[in-house]
Amino acid sequence: MEKKRLILIGAGSRGRSYTSIAKKMDAFELVAVAEPLKERRDFIGDAHGIPENMRFESWEPLLALGKIADAAIISTQDRDHFAPAMEAINQGYNLLLEKPVSPLLSECREIEKAAKEKGVTVLVCHVLRYTPFFRALKKLIDDGLIGKVVNVEHTEGIGNLHFSHSYVRGNWCNSERSSFSLLAKSCHDIDILEWLIGKNCISTQSFGSLTYFKKENAPEGATERCFDGCPHIDSCPYSTKKLYIERKDVGWFRGAATRLHRAPTDDEVMHSLATTDYGRCVFLSDNDVCDHQTVNMLFEDGVIASFTMSAFNIGGRRIRIMGTKGELIGEMGNPEITFNDTVNTERKKINVADAIATDSITQGHGGGDSGIMQSLYDMLCGKADAADLSNISVSVKSHTTTFAAERSRLEGRTVYLDEYKE
Repeated sequence: MEKKRLILIGAGSRGRSYTSIAKKMDAFELVAVAEPLKERRDFIGDAHGIPENMRFESWEPLLALGKIADAAIISTQDRDHFAPAMEAINQGYNLLLEKPVSPLLSECREIEKAAKEKGVTVLVCHVLRYTPFFRALKKLIDDGLIGKVVNVEHTEGIGNLHFSHSYVRGNWCNSERSSFSLLAKSCHDIDILEWLIGKNCISTQSFGSLTYFKKENAPEGATERCFDGCPHIDSCPYSTKKLYIERKDVGWFRGAATRLHRAPTDDEVMHSLATTDYGRCVFLSDNDVCDHQTVNMLFEDGVIASFTMSAFNIGGRRIRIMGTKGELIGEMGNPEITFNDTVNTERKKINVADAIATDSITQGHGGGDSGIMQSLYDMLCGKADAADLSNISVSVKSHTTTFAAERSRLEGRTVYLDEYKE
């Protein structure tokens, strides 16, 4: 197998995941890393045998070397994608770019334009497309099993604890510092709906708000930080004592809070809880993103889809696709899809692996992380099917729908995609 050379810009959890998979595949060689945090930079550098002179604190000196690899992985924070992406494209790099492309639609379009002009591929990390579950659904639809798709119901349960960690205390809690939650968390899902339906979205209508994780819902006597003497520290489900100290099974919570890739000690976690937003009360933080939102979408040929994102659940994605000959019902993480045959009045179970003749669901976004790394390799080798790739033009299209949905929520009206024509 011919190895392809990679550089990594942004060595957080997503960068670590992609490069870890790349190493296991034995199809890539990671030759340089740029990351401001020394522990993360050295964790990646040591894991991949990167020499010291190829470990950089920022992306500028790395990209100043010119093109030294086949592709660049950019997995910085949302608002830090644009500048390194544009420079990497200018250097002739193909990109694996973490979603969302940018919190600004204008920057999304500039990246798309630059990639076309330079003749490079920008593969956006809409990893749901690369999961066995959604690939199976796509194949069953395209094979005509349920006839013409008429409407779709799709939900993303973020999970109340996940939401409290990432969207109340974490990096994506504030739309000015990051991006609105529908874009940050669920541009995945808008993309997957457009891909499954295979038609253009005409208009959107959206409702949602931040209703629970705010000051008026704080229990009496709550303190700004859980460890500041809050009387509810042992009873509140969002207690940092429970989630970050007592529960050792949610290691990624502890790692994110301390910004360490190695397993942090309790003392390191306690220091983070005392000095960062991860230690704040979920009702007394400066979060402003929606904790629940619904988007209704009208597509060509009268196809209607509804999508709901919510924090108030234990987590998981569920979908129901209704067509003129039947319906498909599934839950990501479940190896079986239910097919209700409305022509013959039968109910069948379809195994995901059988539907696509591949391995069953694996870990990492339901197998999507591994799937997109394989697609990256195939793309670099000229073997990928362009129709299945979440390239920058496809991603900007679904991002535009997401921005339209947020405008609808804010302005209280139906927003037509024609409004976004350049």
